[in-house]
Amino acid sequence: MIKNIISLALLLASAGLNFKHGLDAFKTPTLEQQKMISQLGLNESGMKYIGIFSILIAVLQLIPKTFFLGNLLNAFVIITIMAFAIKAENYRMVLIEIPFLIMPLVMIWLKYPFKS
Repeated sequence: MIKNIISLALLLASAGLNFKHGLDAFKTPTLEQQKMISQLGLNESGMKYIGIFSILIAVLQLIPKTFFLGNLLNAFVIITIMAFAIKAENYRMVLIEIPFLIMPLVMIWLKYPFKS
């Protein structure tokens, strides 16, 4: 029971973050966000694709049959962001992303909540 509660909390947090980040990709970025995006070597059209992909990942995480695929893609996106940050020598961002990388891996281990 505790495992299901933890899994559900992580699922809601992860899907919520992916929806939020996906929708934020379509808003006008702040000056700080523009600096970070350009530092990573991305442009605005690339951010829109990442936004669409983030929303898709959130939907995949919520569906029991695609839960594993959604978390796998989520981990892949986070590793990609970390790789861009390493390339830009922004090690602070790499360290910030580590807990977000651990989250989908733990969710895969815990499995989908309430699935029999």
